[in-house]
Amino acid sequence: MLRQRRTQVVLALCLLLVLWQCFRAPTDGLSPFPWAPSLLDAPAARCTTGTNSSAWFNTRYNMAMGPLLTGTAHELSFDVVQWWLTLQGNPSGVQLQAIIQQLFTVLPAPTSGVWDPSHCRTCAVVGNSGRLKGSGHGLQIDAHDWVLRMNRAKIAGFERDVGKRTTHHFMYPESAVNLGPGVHLVLVPFKPLDLQWVASAFSTGELTHTYVRVKQFIKADRNKVLILSPAFLKYIHDNWMQRHGRYPSTGFTALLFALHACQQVSVFGFGADSEGNWHHYWEKNRWSGAFRRTRVHDADVEFSLIERLAAEGRILFYK
Repeated sequence: MLRQRRTQVVLALCLLLVLWQCFRAPTDGLSPFPWAPSLLDAPAARCTTGTNSSAWFNTRYNMAMGPLLTGTAHELSFDVVQWWLTLQGNPSGVQLQAIIQQLFTVLPAPTSGVWDPSHCRTCAVVGNSGRLKGSGHGLQIDAHDWVLRMNRAKIAGFERDVGKRTTHHFMYPESAVNLGPGVHLVLVPFKPLDLQWVASAFSTGELTHTYVRVKQFIKADRNKVLILSPAFLKYIHDNWMQRHGRYPSTGFTALLFALHACQQVSVFGFGADSEGNWHHYWEKNRWSGAFRRTRVHDADVEFSLIERLAAEGRILFYK
């Protein structure tokens, strides 16, 4: 009987030791069980609003800049419209206000309750870089309040590295994918035709081609659709990119959206992989870095800004 009791005590102590190892906060940043995030390392535990502002950050960040198109009459200034209309061509005779008005007869305009700025919200911005493969960041990503993904991001088969949850999915017509229930479709419009496409994709399906064939209809919750404002895109291009590249990438746009909507921003899956290759975590192809050579998006400038934001303590950057 005494030997049995001693055995039970030893087993209980071993179990306690294993649990302590799983959930303790590692001092060196490396857990003996990398798939088990520390409770003290959960994003909500570090959500603070008292970060000191630097002159570098203050000259770029405009707290008053609203990311969303609201449908308010004449909300876009002349210089914003002129810049935006030339991003992908120079359409003449575009009746932009009529397009926006038609858009918000199909989709509801956002309300002030889209997010509560006083709420301590943690957000994960998940890029599509090949550096995510083998990272084991999945559980850490899913622990955030909001999980932002973009374009053709894949989850199935990559859950351990990229997580399972999505709350906001950023896309444009040519990168559109169907979404599960409860996910916000966040349209990044680069041209008036993009606004027309999203209205069509939730109604008549009459628009099937931009400069390539696009989805005729899209599966997503129409009550959760958000449209980024062209003014927000120009703000990123002017204030942050300092006009490098023609316009910001979808990924960097999602990151700036998070900076305006979230009190803590964690960034995963941006930049080249460990071998210096720019490709998606779900594929490897020889043309994957071609977008860097076009200079439409200045990937090097964007990456340097991400590193600076991390150095300033404005984001947590997981390489």
